[in-house]
Amino acid sequence: MTDFLVIAFTILVAGVIAVPIASRLGLGSVLGYLLAGMAISPLLIAMNVNIEQLQVFAEFGVVMMLFLVGLELEPKKLWAMRGRLLGLGGGQVLLTLLALAAIAMFDGQPWQTALGIGMVLSLSSTAIIIQTLSEKGLLKSEGGEASFSVLLFQDVAVIPFLAIIPLLAVPELAAATSQIAGHGDGAHGAGWTVTQNMPAWLAGIVTLAAVAAVAVIGNYLTRPIFRFIASAQLRELFTAAGLVFVIGIALMMTFVGLSPALGTFLAGVVLANSEYRHELESDVAPFKGLLLGLFFVTVGAGIDFGLAAEKYDEVLFWAAIVIAVKVLVLLGIASIAGLRRQSRWLFSLSLAQAGEFAFVLIAFAVANFVFDSELADLLLLVVALTMLVTPLLFIIYDKFIAPAFSKGGEREADFIDEDNSVIIAGRGRVGGIVDRMLQSAGFATTVIDYDSSHLEAVRKLGYRTYFGDATRPDLLHAAGIENAKLLVVALDEREQIDKLVKYAVKNFPHLHITARAVDRGHVYELWSYGCRDIIRETYDASLRMGRSAFEALGMDRQQAVAMTEAFEEMDRSSMQEVAELYDADIPWSENEPMLEMMKGFKAKWDPILREQMDEIIKRGR
Repeated sequence: MTDFLVIAFTILVAGVIAVPIASRLGLGSVLGYLLAGMAISPLLIAMNVNIEQLQVFAEFGVVMMLFLVGLELEPKKLWAMRGRLLGLGGGQVLLTLLALAAIAMFDGQPWQTALGIGMVLSLSSTAIIIQTLSEKGLLKSEGGEASFSVLLFQDVAVIPFLAIIPLLAVPELAAATSQIAGHGDGAHGAGWTVTQNMPAWLAGIVTLAAVAAVAVIGNYLTRPIFRFIASAQLRELFTAAGLVFVIGIALMMTFVGLSPALGTFLAGVVLANSEYRHELESDVAPFKGLLLGLFFVTVGAGIDFGLAAEKYDEVLFWAAIVIAVKVLVLLGIASIAGLRRQSRWLFSLSLAQAGEFAFVLIAFAVANFVFDSELADLLLLVVALTMLVTPLLFIIYDKFIAPAFSKGGEREADFIDEDNSVIIAGRGRVGGIVDRMLQSAGFATTVIDYDSSHLEAVRKLGYRTYFGDATRPDLLHAAGIENAKLLVVALDEREQIDKLVKYAVKNFPHLHITARAVDRGHVYELWSYGCRDIIRETYDASLRMGRSAFEALGMDRQQAVAMTEAFEEMDRSSMQEVAELYDADIPWSENEPMLEMMKGFKAKWDPILREQMDEIIKRGR
């Protein structure tokens, strides 16, 4: 028990120290966990910790992550992605596999081993990519969705890879059965499956039956089971039931030789429309975060520095080859698929590493006489190194590629031949409605947006919108910002909003700026830049929902409107004073003077607001 506590304490301390430092340096949490693992590796070795076994446990974080991703995808949306799944995913896996296999054969490997190397290294890291894209808010972008499509296909591709690898056995390696078997019994071995001794046709039927069982369980059994558990009104019991569901599905998939991550992803998709979706999401997410962090720590700790120092030239060569081949293949596929240039680079750089399933396939290939132990150890180092490099590739994208395209390098901005009093930056969900409202009242607008595919659609509807980056000073001058009366900042990305507001406030003091804020903290930040007309993007919708809630509870429309207005007036009354204490160098949740003022306002205004609400209710009776 003491040994377990010491190990847990060591890993947690390393993560708690390394991740905040890495995040503050702009390196991201993934690289923080990897560096934490590398730092405590000697200590874990000294304590005789079996890192491979720890990694097998930690890989369940990937399983949980895909379950949560599945909860965000409705079956209709998944079906709509089928073209990208086959085109982008299939193309990437096939072309990368063949290219790396050809290089391995040129390096002197037998064709069977070369093909195995191609399979192992063609896959990418679902854990790193989805975690990083989510942190950066890029998962829903064009490049992020394309990357997600490829990752889904790769998870499915693991299944035929596991079926093909035993057919690639190299006769010369089969003679070393005892040594190979010993290596293959490690933590990453394929394990026992129900289908391993079945004929191919029967194994296929059993596999399909398992997938069908996931759909049946998700559609018909989860609701009555969770309804029964919810009746006990014990939160921890619901959490336990959620874990039982995820672990049970993963176990069933493992028994039929499928990827547990794929099985739980399908379960998540089935439950995407369930009324228990959000409850499951909130219950499973903390376990996912901890296990995913542990997984990255074990990857860092599992690096064999002795072997890496001895064969650094081979490791660096193969790591560079893997990244270069993948980037080239992905750029080609992205061009054919019509991804925009900025999205192409995000797509290509994010998928350039080898993935966590490589650990499984390498051990499986050793156990089936496709790799010898020396090659397996080398490939493990290559996989780990490419995973370590991935956060650096994202930094290259953030610091060099994205800013280059934001300056107009992707496509020339449209020539603006209007000089209107209103300029709208962004014609998405928010800017589009503002534009329609103003035009319906007879106000001429100049609308600038950077999403070319979206612009083509709105132009077909008769709305004139100019392509370009609205944060570019030259484009704003072309739009006549010197003479404009109003600038509506309705961009999607927070950094772009901040950049445009700062520039406009500093250079055009006469201009009225109405800016979109993503949350309350962003309101304070925009206020500190000098913007005085700030609209929280979800605020009005939340007020309308609150008003509807009042009506649903028996208030008439007049009462509900009055109560909503009383709350809004009270909420807004303190915003300006609190915003004056905002400090851009300190997160607002850690700004003590600001928090104290907010607490003071809450203590002062809550009783007054309650009196106002009671008075409104009395008048309505």
